[in-house]
Amino acid sequence: MVITLQDYKEIRQRYMLGESQRNIAKALQISRNTVAKYCEGATVPWERKTPERKATVLDKEAVVFIQECLKEDEVEGIRKQRHTAKRIYDRLVAERGFIGGESTVRAKVRELKDVLPKTFVPLVFSPGEALQVDWGEAIAYINGVKQRINLFCARLCSSCAPVVVACRRQNEESFQEAFVRTFEQFGGVPEKVIFDNGRVAVKDGFGTHARKQAGYTQLSAHYGFDALFCNPAEGHEKGLVEGLVGWARRNILVPVPRVSDISELNTLLSERCLTYQNHNIRGKSGSVGEMLREEQAALRPLPLYPFETAKCTSARINAFSTVRFDTNDYSVPVAFVGRTVGVKGYAEKVEVYASGKLIASHMRCFEKHQSVYKLEHYLPLLEQRGRAILNAAPVRQNVPESVMAQLKANAPRQRLTLLRQCCESLGPEAPAITDVVLVQPVDLRKYDELVDRKAVNARVL
Repeated sequence: MVITLQDYKEIRQRYMLGESQRNIAKALQISRNTVAKYCEGATVPWERKTPERKATVLDKEAVVFIQECLKEDEVEGIRKQRHTAKRIYDRLVAERGFIGGESTVRAKVRELKDVLPKTFVPLVFSPGEALQVDWGEAIAYINGVKQRINLFCARLCSSCAPVVVACRRQNEESFQEAFVRTFEQFGGVPEKVIFDNGRVAVKDGFGTHARKQAGYTQLSAHYGFDALFCNPAEGHEKGLVEGLVGWARRNILVPVPRVSDISELNTLLSERCLTYQNHNIRGKSGSVGEMLREEQAALRPLPLYPFETAKCTSARINAFSTVRFDTNDYSVPVAFVGRTVGVKGYAEKVEVYASGKLIASHMRCFEKHQSVYKLEHYLPLLEQRGRAILNAAPVRQNVPESVMAQLKANAPRQRLTLLRQCCESLGPEAPAITDVVLVQPVDLRKYDELVDRKAVNARVL
């Protein structure tokens, strides 16, 4: 019989006052045996005995079946297609008529595998010692289009101060640009950076045997940090930043943000990370912001010049006034046709330089085999070839349908005026061009003479 704490108190008080067990039992309407059990105070009602489990229903035949399943896994050697304890239990029920519980099977599987529960050593980092980095994914609406974006997440190990950068691709340029932004936001560089074995940083190998990509080697040399890599399947080695990925998704990107471009999204991420500095972490002496200010004093200084994150190449401008970068063609002013120029591909933009001067800038296209035009680049050519306006690809790509209707309704002279107005409405014009190469008109007289000569010869024959 289970009695309340008040019953126990009544029994003890009445007994200590000399009342008989019989009277106590009668007054409280509790059995005499229960009263006798609690009178002396040798037993208390809240005391719990260690339960003694009954003998397991896992007989020898079932144990042998489990052993066979585990042996089969060893023979096959397929790491991602092994028997789980749940799968073994299901097979025991279906193939052997097992009536025991799943927990019984799990305990036996654990015993036979001799698997110890995962344990981790708590880590402590000194201010300025380390930065953990990881990639994650999220969804955002950019200019009205639902897109999957990549999140570069970095966290100082001592202060736990975060930086989150949104990128459209996990390529080398985005990776390096995010690092530069992270170091600039923290105002310094840690002694070491801990990352996993992603291809953007690791050429081959893993963990202590990893060989860095050339770009990551250059980045670490410029900022003077040691690049360390986690062992495979050991995410706890950068557990601080693993949690940051989930935090960013839950706290910044819910509800799903709607922004005009990736730059606006990064502004939002930066503001939220700054707000997080007001947060107090359990077991820490102060807020994240207070600890960050302490850690910043221990960070290594930034180099005099930031790291150049662009992928640089040279290319020749073709007859269509475009230059190719990463399978896509980008327009430049027609005055530069035939020139060899320098091309810089950043995380979100492509820039074209002639003799060290910027002549064109585009938002980077991540599709394949596309042409990206700016209307203002072709205006001088369209002024000479007005009849080509309606079919010109730069016009159709940049001019709204409403303006196209006006172009069709107007005479050729008025079309140029509309195009100039359209260029102004599309945004600022291209950078001023000071170093130009004039395109000389082609003399077609010799060609005409050759054609006439061929026509005469044909009549003679």
